Amino acid sequence: MAQQQIKRLYLIPILSKALDILELLESENKPLTLEVIYQRSRISKTSIYRILKTFVHRGYVAQTSDGAYRLVARPKKIRFGFAAQSAEMPFSEAVTSSLMDAAAASGVELMIRDNRYDAETAIRNAKDFVAEGVDLVVEFQIEESIAPVIAHTISKAGIPLIAVDIPHPSAVFFGVDNFEVGYEAGRLLAQHAMRQWKGKVDWVIGLDVAEAGTFVQSRVTGAFEGVRSLLPEVDVTRCVRLDGRGLRNTSAQVMSEFFKRHAKTDRILIAAATDTSALGALQSARHAQRDKTVAIVGQDCIPEVLEELKKGNGPMIGSISHNVETYGPRLIQLGVTLLRGQTVPPYNYVQHKIVTTKNVNEASSS
Repeated sequence: MAQQQIKRLYLIPILSKALDILELLESENKPLTLEVIYQRSRISKTSIYRILKTFVHRGYVAQTSDGAYRLVARPKKIRFGFAAQSAEMPFSEAVTSSLMDAAAASGVELMIRDNRYDAETAIRNAKDFVAEGVDLVVEFQIEESIAPVIAHTISKAGIPLIAVDIPHPSAVFFGVDNFEVGYEAGRLLAQHAMRQWKGKVDWVIGLDVAEAGTFVQSRVTGAFEGVRSLLPEVDVTRCVRLDGRGLRNTSAQVMSEFFKRHAKTDRILIAAATDTSALGALQSARHAQRDKTVAIVGQDCIPEVLEELKKGNGPMIGSISHNVETYGPRLIQLGVTLLRGQTVPPYNYVQHKIVTTKNVNEASSS
């Protein structure tokens, strides 16, 4: 007689353990400590701890003041509204990607809108979030002048707000320490001038983003201070701001005009507020055949700039990485913490690091 075929059970062991714990909490209908759950289930304490922390994070379980765990009513899925700066900006797209991954991993629903680098669109998107009744808004837009309008629209609806890079009234700030990253960019430029030009500098250009306001403009302020910290003989009148708007074409245009006005001037340091601006300056420098007398440092470490740094022989000498891959997990964590009613710092800064031609391969692989 043929042996009867045994049906294979397609089970996920860790999921089964999680359900065992959930069912135990439901049947007991009272708070249980980790030790009690361990004694009743005989699941490893490490697994129990991680499962419980996941349930707490997702809102299925609450932890009492004495450390016990209790089952709570099944929660409504958290929904964040995210207004991205612009789908055409590489750094903005990287932030969006990081946030989408983190939201998916955390069970947070994400409603995404594109601000298109435009004030009216950003205001319209804020109103959409209110109409849709999202639980929290993450706002990433460039214009300081409309920040109060957006903040008022969202706060009037009682929705918590996290502002990325540009501070908004009453919002929790998340982003880079602008003066500090600018300062480090300036010192990097000064070190290049000391090595290549014996410390002689004719101009220090700050490619700024005027509409972003003073907070983001402090990147250029910091860059000027960073240069003069190592090259104090550089006169402040030789430190000039040009409004590149954070855009490639605008930055290329203003730099081209500068090169034409100063055709006989060499040794120019350029601190760009964004890598996109830096690429515009690079384009203009090559067109004007200033490759050997210009040095550029950007901000953000977008892929195209990293590729330029790998070549190791052009005007692009560095960029400051804002570790964009950390934006998503930290924004989700901040948002969930706010919705739980817990206190968070008003300013939350990301870690940054200097990337140059010497360490770009290491930075690209990390």
